[in-house]
Formats: sequence, C-alpha cells, structure tokens
Amino acid sequence: MRVAVEVRPAVPADLAELADVCALAREESSAGVQLCAPEPGKIAEQLGVLLSVPGGHALVARVDGRVAGFVLARTLGSNDFLPKTVLYLEGLYVRTEVRRRGVGHALLAATAELATDQGATDVYAVPIPGSRGVQRFLARVGFAPAATHRYVSTNVLQRRLASEAHGQRHRGRAGSLEELIARRRRSRGGAPTGSVDLGAVRGRLEDGASTQRLVG
Repeated sequence: MRVAVEVRPAVPADLAELADVCALAREESSAGVQLCAPEPGKIAEQLGVLLSVPGGHALVARVDGRVAGFVLARTLGSNDFLPKTVLYLEGLYVRTEVRRRGVGHALLAATAELATDQGATDVYAVPIPGSRGVQRFLARVGFAPAATHRYVSTNVLQRRLASEAHGQRHRGRAGSLEELIARRRRSRGGAPTGSVDLGAVRGRLEDGASTQRLVG
C-alpha cells in the first residue's frame, strides 16, 4: 500500500533526525564503517559539511511527519575531466518499515527534478555497499553499470519513473476490480465460480426430459 510522501531539500532542523536515519543505513550495510561515523552527533556534523560544500544536496522524504528516507548528492560541474554537468548520487536509503510503498520512487523523482534544475544531463549513483535491494531498484528504473557506479540519463530516469508510476496505478485499479468481483460473488451466497461444462449441463437437461417422458 502506497503512503503519502513529502520530499523536500533538507533544512538545518532536519539534521538530527536525518543523522539518526543515516545511522540505520550504516547498520544495514556490510561496509558500515566506511560510510559514516556511528554517533548521530558526528553524522549530523558530516551532513552539515556536505550541505555547506557548493553543489551539496540532501533530500528528505517524510511519511506521517517522520523522516522515512533520504538522498545525498552533489552537483559536479564541467571541468577538464568532465565536459558536462552531472548529479552524483552518494546515498539513497529508505527505512525498512516503509519500503515498497512509494518512498524510494518519490525520492528518485525529486532527484531527477533536482538534476534538471541543476542542468545535469546524467545521474551517477554509488549504491550503499551491501544494499542489494537498492541496486535492484536502481536497475529497474534505468540505471546501468558504469565502472564502480551506476548511471542513467536524466531524461531516461524521468521516463522510467513515469512509466513505473503508471503501471502501479494500473495494477492498483486491476486489483480493486478483482476485489469488487469477489465481493459480489460472496454476496450471492458463495455461488460457484469458474468455467461451466456446457456438455454436462446439456446431458442433465436431456436426462430430465427422458424421465418426464417415462413418467408421463
């Protein structure tokens, strides 16, 4: 079941709660010690450094007023090594209790919008080590392997996200229709469902007619 998700850029008041969620991501990763410090206070300081660097971004997703996930990213501008602007996605995480409910999709949709605003034609991602679910999710929405990263063009990401959202709405309508049919069948007192053997019905009718002729 999808939930109402609010995604927006992080503000200073978000840092303490965002640091707590980053600590959860650290615990899940097989390479946690390489991601960030274990203490939320230190993580908040590190997040502050990221957001103070030119091009540093943090997006927070909130569900029922709580931080449910985040994106950490940087805009890399054109230089001697890179002839165009790209968005470098350093972290994507969703809390376990709200996964498969649209939070990751909402975060990536906001990420694609951020890339467009920054003039970034491509998005590069570094999945958190050990997060196979994140890697499968990125692959599903168009990210392809690129050395140690995954990469997708901003336009392709937006199209894949729109297509996936449309598919989920279609599946939701189909599920509702199936539930409606099931309820109607139950309201008819458990009438049998499935295909009807017309040959068997015809045979029963013929037997009945023969019996009537014998009795008459």
